[in-house]
Amino acid sequence: MCILSSKMKSYITEALSNFFFEYETPRQVLVRNRRVGVVCRLIQLGVLAYIIGWVFIYEKGYQTTDIAIGSVFTKMKGVAYTEISGEQRVWDVSDFVYPDQGGESFVIMTNFIITNGQTQSTCPELSDGKNTCSSDADCKKGQFKRTGNGHMTGKCVNTTNTCEIMSWCPVEDDRKIPNPPHLSVAENFTLFIKNSITFPAFGVVRTNLVEGVDQNYIKKCLYDPDEHPLCPIFRLGDIVSLSGFNFSQMAGVGGAIGILIEWECNLDLRLQRCIPKYGFHGLYGNAKEGESSQASVGYNFRTAKYYMEDKVEKRTLMKIFGIRIDIVVHGLARKFDIIPTLTAIGSGVGIFGVATVVCDLVLLNLVPKKDFYKNMKFKYTAIQDEVPVIQLDKEDQEKSQTENPK
Repeated sequence: MCILSSKMKSYITEALSNFFFEYETPRQVLVRNRRVGVVCRLIQLGVLAYIIGWVFIYEKGYQTTDIAIGSVFTKMKGVAYTEISGEQRVWDVSDFVYPDQGGESFVIMTNFIITNGQTQSTCPELSDGKNTCSSDADCKKGQFKRTGNGHMTGKCVNTTNTCEIMSWCPVEDDRKIPNPPHLSVAENFTLFIKNSITFPAFGVVRTNLVEGVDQNYIKKCLYDPDEHPLCPIFRLGDIVSLSGFNFSQMAGVGGAIGILIEWECNLDLRLQRCIPKYGFHGLYGNAKEGESSQASVGYNFRTAKYYMEDKVEKRTLMKIFGIRIDIVVHGLARKFDIIPTLTAIGSGVGIFGVATVVCDLVLLNLVPKKDFYKNMKFKYTAIQDEVPVIQLDKEDQEKSQTENPK
């Protein structure tokens, strides 16, 4: 029993020694075949080009990334003058910008239809062909039509052949849009954009007022994609034209434009090279298509100013056509990091194994001497059905019988 225990200890010691102090490697077979060799090198060259060109150069696989958190402040400047029906008026920023908080989304009024002195009373519907009637039976009391402007009283007004309604009277007539636009001078209004971003993972804060953009420069600059690409002051007419649309057309019926402020920063380089790029995109529709091909043209909304006159509540209704500006900030920063670098290298080394797999398939299945290559690559051995765990030699058996006679 002691001999068995000592043998077991010896085998365990030897197994541990082999595990810690020996190294095993697969057998390599050198095959001299020009076609297979060329195929192997071409595949390896393609993998190497993928790792260097795509993973490291294009995708920047050696860098970690962070998304920016940003904020936008805006300020419009401009003055307009109108004379409508003999009434002169000057319009400033407080009159033509909605809302006036200076956020990243706002509307600049370029045209309008005004209806003065509306009161809560009864009046006939608008004679636009949508709400005609021939008798009181066509005007059901207490109901309203989807194309109407108020609740019907049950009467048909013979002079207009429309239903009488309870509403804000007189009813707005917006069938004719002013042309040219009342505020066509808005083309020369200017927009100041102040943008701040931060990359939390890297502790970097930047603004679009970068190095060289100081007060003296701002006073005299106006954005131009070629001459002044960093100027934060934009002419409204230029914004529309850079988005691919005509200002006169858009000012008449309104529209929408998106301004994209894009930050692509490589923080392995100088921080001064982290600068914004401005892009302008028309959200009004397709600039190449005519207005007739669109189901709904332009952008407009209504607003009203209420007041009391002779103890009667009245209002001035305005249908406003304007250019809606939506400013979107997108920021992405990259910086070297050892972890993604090692990950990219490791995955690239693993892809090199594709060449070996392909060449093995060719050698073992397609070439004329495939059986010869199989014998060289694989070593076939027979497996015994039963293998004793511990086998004592003849001397140990005789010694055991001597020490333990029956």
